[in-house]
Amino acid sequence: MPQENYAEQRRLLVEKLSREGYIKSPSIKRAFLKVPRHMFVPPRLRDAAYLDTPLPTLKGQTISAPHMCALMCELLSPRQGDKILEIGTGSGYHAALCAEVVAPSLLGDGLVVTLELEPELARFAWKNLKEAGYGAKVHVIIADGSFTLPLRKAFTRGLVTAACPRDPQNLLEVLLDGSIAVAPVGSYYLQELIVFRKTNGITIKERKGPVLFVPLRGVGTGDGHSHS
Repeated sequence: MPQENYAEQRRLLVEKLSREGYIKSPSIKRAFLKVPRHMFVPPRLRDAAYLDTPLPTLKGQTISAPHMCALMCELLSPRQGDKILEIGTGSGYHAALCAEVVAPSLLGDGLVVTLELEPELARFAWKNLKEAGYGAKVHVIIADGSFTLPLRKAFTRGLVTAACPRDPQNLLEVLLDGSIAVAPVGSYYLQELIVFRKTNGITIKERKGPVLFVPLRGVGTGDGHSHS
């Protein structure tokens, strides 16, 4: 399909998400208009990239439906210059959306660091991010994001894109005071999307309703091994 057709499909999708109330802020809208979702799905699915539906990627994982990405982005409230830590890179699409908000140009210090347990999926995401122009804005690290994080406390936003069996304390520990994190929490069939706000050393939780994500994998989930 010609690039201009993808751009038109992307515009129509953004209009739909805006009408439905998922996209609210100008910075999120601009990111959705700019990031080419078709470059983050397997080639055979590119013609379905701008449907508001989840799509399979690799290793049994999925790329979330656009409305869910928009909802999570709005709840995360990223700002230009923020440093975001994402657990669960997937195809790289959500990291690209965040990068477009926090680092709209190569100037400034906004950054997205994203952790992926599965090496093949991390390579897929890095290829997608690089080809879409986000190689300098997103750092992909192969690591178990469910466990102790190999990172210093320097992040202002946190995001988990798979269902945590419990509150992601390891993520909250590397966020600065005043930070926001968004994560689906719960069992395989019963999950809630939760916003965590760190204020004066206290974490406040806001429940945002039921969701359904693939489960987070890794030793920190309680299954004792990494599924790698």
